[in-house]
Amino acid sequence: MSTDLNETIKWGMPTYTLNGKNVVGIGAFKAHYGLWFFKGALLKDKNKVLLNAQEGKTAVMRQWRFEQDSKLDGKLIKAYIKEAIEVEKKGVKVSVKKKPLLIPQELATFLNDNKELANKFDALSDGKKREFADYISGAKRQETKIKRLEKIIPMILNNVGLNDKYKNC
Repeated sequence: MSTDLNETIKWGMPTYTLNGKNVVGIGAFKAHYGLWFFKGALLKDKNKVLLNAQEGKTAVMRQWRFEQDSKLDGKLIKAYIKEAIEVEKKGVKVSVKKKPLLIPQELATFLNDNKELANKFDALSDGKKREFADYISGAKRQETKIKRLEKIIPMILNNVGLNDKYKNC
């Protein structure tokens, strides 16, 4: 199938873009492999093959899963890819309501006790702030939260995000 898509590698998987925008990616996992449609929620999905792999986290991206013994319907796959390309060509923008940034108490205490740390944290992008807050909130045990805080303090002071090493891959 010939398209206007450009192949690249992002997040360690083949990703196909149009004018620098992600359209579809291929991912492999233990129990399945699949196609990720970055604006999949905007596709018609007449055959009901797309699913939200991360309910509550992913608003627009959709995944089409296949298992090792799945029979692939090439025409149907091509139709979904063509539709995804058309959605991207139309330039449809998707606005996603972001949840408010909630700073966990443990991090708030560290920020209140250290003015330099608080100033550096305030200067971070909203995305980096959210990464750090979610990282601390995601720990169940208090000991883990403290270990994570010890890890991120130098990162905050140096304006390094938790996920910076994965960006621009």
